[in-house]
Amino acid sequence: MRLLPAFAALSLVAAPAAAQVERTTINRILDEGMNRSEVMETAAYLSDRIGGRMTNSPQMRQAERWTQQRFRDWGLSNSRAEGFEFGRGWSINAHSSRMIAPRVLTLHSIPIAWTPPTNGTISAGIIVAPMDEVDDFARFRGRLRGRIVLVTHPGSGSEPGEAPFQRLTSEDLRNLNSYRQPTYSQHAIERQLRRAEFDERLDAFLAEEGAIAWVKMSRLDGGLVHGEGYAYERGRTPRLPGVEMAAEDYRRLARLALTDAPPTLELTSDVQFHDEDVNAYNILADLPGTDPAAGYVMAGAHLDSWVAADGAQDNAAGSAVVMEAARILSRLGIRPRRTIRFALWSGEEQALLGSLAYVERHLATRAAITDPAQARINPYYTWRNRWPITPRPGHRDLVAYFNLDNGSGKIRGIHAEGNVAAVPIFQEWLAPFASLGATEVVIQPTGGTDHVFMQAVGIPGYQFIQDPLDYESRIHHTNIDTYDHLKANDLRQAAVIMATFLLNAANRDEPLPRMPIPQRPRPTDPFEYPAED
Repeated sequence: MRLLPAFAALSLVAAPAAAQVERTTINRILDEGMNRSEVMETAAYLSDRIGGRMTNSPQMRQAERWTQQRFRDWGLSNSRAEGFEFGRGWSINAHSSRMIAPRVLTLHSIPIAWTPPTNGTISAGIIVAPMDEVDDFARFRGRLRGRIVLVTHPGSGSEPGEAPFQRLTSEDLRNLNSYRQPTYSQHAIERQLRRAEFDERLDAFLAEEGAIAWVKMSRLDGGLVHGEGYAYERGRTPRLPGVEMAAEDYRRLARLALTDAPPTLELTSDVQFHDEDVNAYNILADLPGTDPAAGYVMAGAHLDSWVAADGAQDNAAGSAVVMEAARILSRLGIRPRRTIRFALWSGEEQALLGSLAYVERHLATRAAITDPAQARINPYYTWRNRWPITPRPGHRDLVAYFNLDNGSGKIRGIHAEGNVAAVPIFQEWLAPFASLGATEVVIQPTGGTDHVFMQAVGIPGYQFIQDPLDYESRIHHTNIDTYDHLKANDLRQAAVIMATFLLNAANRDEPLPRMPIPQRPRPTDPFEYPAED
């Protein structure tokens, strides 16, 4: 009986001693990341100095060169640009829109990305012709010639019902920790593929009917505009200029169109295509490991953005955190067991194209598309539904991938992406950061960013949970995505946690547990009938 307490006491002494080296290293990371951080200077250069970084635009080319040099300056190895075929670059030189009758009024708008210029100023009467499916075309046939067509239903207003700025509560985080059963429906896939072609068919219809431009309404109120467009491929450039207009201005035009004084609209869209190099480039840099046979771990964020503003929260913030994690680990002279690779992706905003290119080149391929019609559709809609998956020789080499792409909110935890074996590991890694607000490992997956295609081929790819702030409510892709909305304390915290997770994954004796390589699923509902579009 007297020996048991003595043995227990020895165990209590031994456990902290064994963990002390790791916590001491975390202390060094905290010191460097909190007291000598460069994350805000990096974010400011990307957003204030370079600005919006549309894939293959001159601004993106500048960002590609600058980030490679920063990695070299910080002592990273093999800083490089890895190309993949993309298409046309595009940029805005100048743009304006005015109502010139029944009165003169400057309007808030932006050209739709990859639509052509107006070649000077155009003016015409408008027609409100809401179209969101091909069957709508027949209602407006023969009525559009010489008009500027407003293609969105104006509705009656969409003011937010909740506060636009949010920090996650404990209850919010708990609600994320529920297992989400996967679903598979071939009918749903087919509907999505049909919808993916709509924008191209709308442009063709408007041009054939003799319209001279088209306007859509912003999905947000408050004078916010986005300008998203996806016709970046060579040979598939739209025929008509397209504009997105602030909701308030759009609805004013729509109301006046029902009166005895229908508006005349004036548009100038001075945009430019860039075809000098059709390749986009992922930026990669390495912190070499001591064991070449142990594989590598990876951190990534997308460097490209939209151009309504400066792409600060989306995603200069995530790019700056990944770069700062690289700077911290290199500055401290840390030599991990596994190589740590840092990636700044291109083409994320057009459907995760940069990370997809990396997956296909280094990790795994899927069956080729045999249907020519499907081959024309953005791969985001088709790639995960092509079977089988064929791992490349480098598939097992990538031990873990960590992504950051939800604005500048602090890290509150991590999505385990349904991997129950990873949960206790991540809980242990997060424990030192409870006082910084990072506590939760949730089983629920999350999508829409660059870990998705890695997960889709069985790579342990993860996205961190971040405080939403005003990311979705006001900032995401809009004309106010500027440096002003970045939170310095949050980004410093995120860089410290990113650096620590990478080091834990790089030095762990065993690779992180993997999920099985996906196989074609059976339909979740074997008795589902096709739904009407």
